Amino acid sequence: MSTQEAATDADELETASDKRSIILVFAGLMITMLLASLDQMIFSTALPTIVGELHGVNHMVWITTAYILASTIMMPVYGKLGDLIGRKGLFIGAICIFIVGSIIGGLSHNMTTLIAGRAVQGLGGGGLILLAQAIIADVVPARQRGRYMGAMGGVFAIAAVAGPLLGGWFTEGIGWRWAFWINVPLGLLAIASAMAFLHLPKPKLGKPSIDYPGMILVATSATCLILFTTWGGNTYAWGSAVIVGLVIGCIVSAIAFVFVERRATEPVIPMHLFSERNFVLTTVAGLVIGIAMFGALAYLPTYIQMVTGKNATEAGLMMIPMMAGMLVASTGSGQIISKTGRYKMFPILGTSIVAVALVLLSRLTPSTPLIVFGIYITILGVGIGLVMQILILIVQNTFPAAEVGTATASNNFFRQIGASLGSALVGSLFASRLTNILTERLPAAGGAVGNDENSLTPAILWKLPAPIRETIVGAYNDALAPIFMYIVPLVIVAVILLTFIKEKPLATTIDRSAPPLE
Repeated sequence: MSTQEAATDADELETASDKRSIILVFAGLMITMLLASLDQMIFSTALPTIVGELHGVNHMVWITTAYILASTIMMPVYGKLGDLIGRKGLFIGAICIFIVGSIIGGLSHNMTTLIAGRAVQGLGGGGLILLAQAIIADVVPARQRGRYMGAMGGVFAIAAVAGPLLGGWFTEGIGWRWAFWINVPLGLLAIASAMAFLHLPKPKLGKPSIDYPGMILVATSATCLILFTTWGGNTYAWGSAVIVGLVIGCIVSAIAFVFVERRATEPVIPMHLFSERNFVLTTVAGLVIGIAMFGALAYLPTYIQMVTGKNATEAGLMMIPMMAGMLVASTGSGQIISKTGRYKMFPILGTSIVAVALVLLSRLTPSTPLIVFGIYITILGVGIGLVMQILILIVQNTFPAAEVGTATASNNFFRQIGASLGSALVGSLFASRLTNILTERLPAAGGAVGNDENSLTPAILWKLPAPIRETIVGAYNDALAPIFMYIVPLVIVAVILLTFIKEKPLATTIDRSAPPLE
């Protein structure tokens, strides 16, 4: 069968389905994905003000890391339970947990409560994006799924800019706590949409067998890994008992997890997934993209404010070029994939572009023109847009419908591990390098900024005397920019691995034999 005939058959399949129902479901899923993706980015512009007000620069990394860590731990759980008991109830429950976390964060008046709220948000947020991706696989064949996955990538693109922009607008206006409160009405709208329009296949299993030991072990291993990268060389010395204990804990729990999963009736991450070449390659590539994406995006808005003197809202606006790059690349590639059925070239090209963008960002200086900065982040956005959702599509096309949730969750789990590592590693390196550079270049900085560098905000910085301000600005630039180059070798490895992906034909049908949930 020719490519044109296959595309025609796929279009006819979608025409025969209830398009209106799919669109209504998709609209609800987009709202939910926007909730989750916004919350990964909305605090980036608000961070300097938040940590300044709450006196917590040393704990800044945890505002991002707490959310990502909690969501990472929950992803395999949501994926497996969705395959076993159905996704609708889990989906609504995840939104409810997310709303509770937002309320805790909105009411917080110290860093401990704020970080706790972010962690609770993550416990729900881990299910929002993952279950949305799996639900699309329940209702749309793989061949037509490219255009929907492309639109989902567009949501990430919008959130990548709308998040920092909203965070800046709230910070400059009604207050940064509205970065939490905005989730309540949006979350209630998403719940109403899911209850009204979401009708999914019931699982065919009887009483499910829950892999509690596997869930505990994978959570333990992930937590030890993220704490190791967050605390190592910063809060604790690399050779300290705490760091050594975390390394041992991570390795032991990971090994125990593999043994448990080989014997579990319904393993949370089945080991047979790793026998599929495409799954392994896309998972490794997704982990690297997670490191690059969140390592860069989590701190670029802070960099803009501290180095260029822009306020939080302006810093958010300056991220628009990256959104445009992601949006065009994601939606455009999705449309092409649905029409042609060819997809292998896109993640290879996208990952290569990400490597180029990171090299360019590592060359930033305080005197770099803003238009050049905009070009650099546009290139980064194009690269990310060509990779993220297509890797998920490849994974879903590799496994049967009964395992699509588990496979999607497992792939997302390792991508989120990358996101956690990226945020934690870049954050820890950034904080450590900044402290060392300031100590070296400005021994009297403490007196200049009120004897508490933890309270240094952009507003305070740009009121300091010019010589001191320029020294601190230079320190911020030199602490962050070179770190981007450290990530480049990892991205190059991902490019090489993706060339070995086997391009399997995208499925043009979907199993609809199971009755819908009421």
